[in-house]
Amino acid sequence: MTPKVLLSLYLLLFIALGIAPYDRAVWVAENLPIVAIVALLVIIYRKQPFSNLAYLLMACLIFLHTIGGHFTFERVPFDFVSELFGFERNHYDRMAHFTVGFYAFPCAELLLRRRLVNSRVILALFPVFFIFTVAAGYELFEWWYAVHADPAAGIAVLGSQGDIWDAQKDILADGLGALAATGLFFAVRWRGIKQTLLRA
Repeated sequence: MTPKVLLSLYLLLFIALGIAPYDRAVWVAENLPIVAIVALLVIIYRKQPFSNLAYLLMACLIFLHTIGGHFTFERVPFDFVSELFGFERNHYDRMAHFTVGFYAFPCAELLLRRRLVNSRVILALFPVFFIFTVAAGYELFEWWYAVHADPAAGIAVLGSQGDIWDAQKDILADGLGALAATGLFFAVRWRGIKQTLLRA
């Protein structure tokens, strides 16, 4: 039931925030990868369903990114956090990048369920390395878009807000999210991990 509820909420959010976004070109660029993720999850739902917790974790990025696409990440109303911690920049994008790492949870779930690994070390490391790889690939996409798109839209998608180390910090945020998600996976699935790997 949870995946269907989350999908319904996403579709409502997508439609609502697709109306008069701050910049239509940015909206399209930011939503393309998210729509692709949602479509993939729908397509594989019957053959490869994930746990409700995995879907909840994956929904974090989907919802945050959809909101960021409407406003552009730099302009998302996030002032209360910036003022609370004394930040000079809007860190909404960093929070969204952290949730990219949550996809390490379903990655580990898939590895364990399909018995694709027989080592706890590999089960712990592969999802984190996978997220770091995806993160680096997405930063290359942002760079490519910023170079080839309309200058204003390119800068908005890049979202560096003047930080020359923005790409590296984004990748780090993705990786930290992956570490957190993998740690959560081991915490909630420890007994199942042990039993599955013993049978492998």
